[in-house]
Amino acid sequence: MTRSSEAAPPPPAWTRRPANLARAVTAELVSRVVDGVHPPGTALPPEPILGESFGVSRTVVREAVKLLQEKGLVQVRQGAGTIVQEPAMWDMLDELVLAASIARDEGLVILDDLVVTRRLLESDMANVAARVADTETVDRLRTLVDLMDTLVDDPQIYGHQDRAFHDTIMRASGNRIARAVVRALESQVVNTARYMGQTDRALCVASNQGHRRVYERIAAGDPDGAASAMFTHITEAWLVRRLGPGDPGRLQR
Repeated sequence: MTRSSEAAPPPPAWTRRPANLARAVTAELVSRVVDGVHPPGTALPPEPILGESFGVSRTVVREAVKLLQEKGLVQVRQGAGTIVQEPAMWDMLDELVLAASIARDEGLVILDDLVVTRRLLESDMANVAARVADTETVDRLRTLVDLMDTLVDDPQIYGHQDRAFHDTIMRASGNRIARAVVRALESQVVNTARYMGQTDRALCVASNQGHRRVYERIAAGDPDGAASAMFTHITEAWLVRRLGPGDPGRLQR
């Protein structure tokens, strides 16, 4: 049964008034929209009701709605109110939208798509890196791979060097936009159990074997080989870590 657009959910259990009320209200509304409390095509409650629900002024509510518009979650229509947009219109690179979507992603579809996006971009950057990497970059990659071999018993420290390895390749490619997208996506999930999954010695060993294959292809100046090795490494690493329901068919190519 669809909840009436006029009915305001109970106020959030904030223990103290946040410093930035508009951002706090925005975060709560993002969560409610993604969770389906306010379904696509329906109107958010009017400003007075939202203001009363959150215990804030109408000015704060207007600022929160403006932020929701910037994230693609709502559209203000004259005479119709603030209408919730279809998920296809949402800004999935936005921190709040992505985090809320992942939290609600029972079938891991969002995380699968995140991995597919990362795989596509990093494979291309590995291809470029194999063509343009200088001696310093190749030496840096070899040092990181050798170091990670000694860190397989410490998944947390291993993870830091893992990210440094990938970032070295992204930097070498010179593609600042692709690197920014990958880093933005990873920053939202790198500390979440649903993305990190299992982290034990055997998995670190297998992961670094994939790193070494990528390094060897870059060192050999083999663009296609480097791209293929990166594609395989990211895919296999995720399938091993992936803990949850749903068919990972979205990763198939």
